[in-house]
Amino acid sequence: MGIFDLFSKRQRRARGEMPDVYSYDKLPESLRVQIVHIIQDSFGRDHYGHHCAEDAYGFVKQTLCREYGLFELVQYPKSDAESVFSFFLAEESTERALDVVELCFKFINTYIPDNQSYRYHTDRELEAEEAVSELNERFREHGIGFQFESNELIRLDSNFLHAEAVKPTLALLRGEAFKGANEEFLLAHEHYRHGRHKECLVDALKALESTMKAICKGRGWASQSNDTAKTLINTCLNNGLIPSFLESQVGSLRSLLESGVPTVRNKLGGHGQGPDLTVVPEYLARYSLNLTATSILFLIEANAAKK
Repeated sequence: MGIFDLFSKRQRRARGEMPDVYSYDKLPESLRVQIVHIIQDSFGRDHYGHHCAEDAYGFVKQTLCREYGLFELVQYPKSDAESVFSFFLAEESTERALDVVELCFKFINTYIPDNQSYRYHTDRELEAEEAVSELNERFREHGIGFQFESNELIRLDSNFLHAEAVKPTLALLRGEAFKGANEEFLLAHEHYRHGRHKECLVDALKALESTMKAICKGRGWASQSNDTAKTLINTCLNNGLIPSFLESQVGSLRSLLESGVPTVRNKLGGHGQGPDLTVVPEYLARYSLNLTATSILFLIEANAAKK
């Protein structure tokens, strides 16, 4: 069905009432209702005698119940769909509400496109790509700082950084050679979304290291599985990963990479914290994620450009 630019929406924009700062701790009721519409249109309605959509809602309900240690999401639901949506609309925990969104959209984005029987036996209004696009646009309209990317909900802190660094990095990491780095980079984002900032730093560095290991392996450059970030950076630089006309910038790049993600992680995330509790602030975890994204993007693009 898509998104309509209604008169009231245009007027809110004209009055400067559209949100320009991201919120993370609340999903407005109107947004939840819009998300329910998207899920309903994507899951579809079963043809007579078939139960594909019904089973899909059952899968979502049972998965949530099992993970939360519950027998039912809500009392006396008339159907699994009602159970899922009633829980989603009433749930006070934003993280649990986002669990419903992520799980449903994983199903929409992965299972339905690959299942011919599901597509044949249901009437659906939205295909996966359209559903994800509308979800992300609804998040933006409401100023909610999340996007569904690479089959996961990713927390946003800047539209520019996401568009110019994080999103291109996720796209480049989808290749088989960078599978390990992709998993670690997504896990770092997952930790960040849930406020696990130490774990975020650890997996951010792992993603950077795995990217360099994959490049070294693809190029046949000598490296070991236990090489540190510093060793891997030196290997990449010594083998001319950077174009010769940028040779004068090598010193600056080496300083940036060596003093950036590795140092942040080593000082605050990668070792025992001793007798005093070490707290990693959110802004430092965010810096580490953004620096990881731009560093990975640079390394992969430099590798692709190298003869």
